[in-house]
Amino acid sequence: MEKSRLHALSELGQSVWIDYLSRDLIEGGDLERLMREDAIVGVTSNPTIFQKAIAAGEAYDTQLSEILAAGETDPTEIFLQLAVRDVQAACDLLRAVWDQGKGQDGYVSLEVDPTLAYEREETYEQAMRFHAWVDRPNLLVKIPATKPGLGAVEDCIAQGKSINITLIFSLQRYREVVEAYIRGLERLVAAGGDPTRVASVASFFVSRVDTEADTRLEAIGTDEALALRGKLAIANAKLAYQHYKQAFSGERWEFLAGKGATRQRCLWASTSTKNPEYRDVIYVEELIGPETVNTMPDETIIAFQDHGKVQPTLEQGIDEAEALLGELERAGVDYDDVVLRLEEEGVQKFADSFEELLDGVRSKRGELAAA
Repeated sequence: MEKSRLHALSELGQSVWIDYLSRDLIEGGDLERLMREDAIVGVTSNPTIFQKAIAAGEAYDTQLSEILAAGETDPTEIFLQLAVRDVQAACDLLRAVWDQGKGQDGYVSLEVDPTLAYEREETYEQAMRFHAWVDRPNLLVKIPATKPGLGAVEDCIAQGKSINITLIFSLQRYREVVEAYIRGLERLVAAGGDPTRVASVASFFVSRVDTEADTRLEAIGTDEALALRGKLAIANAKLAYQHYKQAFSGERWEFLAGKGATRQRCLWASTSTKNPEYRDVIYVEELIGPETVNTMPDETIIAFQDHGKVQPTLEQGIDEAEALLGELERAGVDYDDVVLRLEEEGVQKFADSFEELLDGVRSKRGELAAA
């Protein structure tokens, strides 16, 4: 088979993951096809994706009927039983990737209840439960990068559990994410634990940053402001990658690396293009670099395979990225307020999606009970 654009991207050191999961995707053979044809080596998921999968068709009806027959009525527990089976199956399908890459890729993510985003202990307990329940070495539990979430992340890493830290928008919060990971590893090693089986990714949300910044720039409306549209998201990610290189080098990190610890890679999430005026693969093309992950929706995979440009871009224009933050401030856009708003909205959107998912489970439960 001729090498695809995504295979070429992978050769530059960027792993390609997908941001959706369903039973049909696994059992219908599409995930296996994506792995073969589109260089897919990982999967992330979230409540919105599961809600759509469960609501559509009858793929989950048999298991749901079994769960109801066993006496379970709580919609959250019903959802988790459905989701865990999908995640286990996807982990098994990707296990060969995990084995061959010595734990670099082959991961599947399962997110903690987003309504726990500001509850450290409850988040930690649920993450540990998920790892015990799924019982696969290539599971990543997703925890949002709120202040309480970071405490849970550190505690999980200290217990030797792999974590995907999600909903990262700001450079300061990213620095705190990295610190939580490193502290967790230090605690694990100090307690005699083995860091070689611990992995982590830091999921930086990309396109949403432009959506929020552009709205503010357009409201300002000056020529200076309008000229800055569509620039912050990419600059933000490029500056995050510069911190990644700094944080995972030097004496403190080399000690952990000597024990077998692996770097926490940057993962570019929310990489579909929201603004139709922008190139539909801009958030892939402009962020290509080694030791990173890009998790893409189906439409972005198709678009990139058709016309994406493959070249190392992640470390181009760093000086311009740094200067952009000052230009935005002078134009009247407060970066700190932008990213704070995005985090708050992100947590709320995930919580709303989770409640919508539970409504869908209740509806399915009612349909099957009446049948």
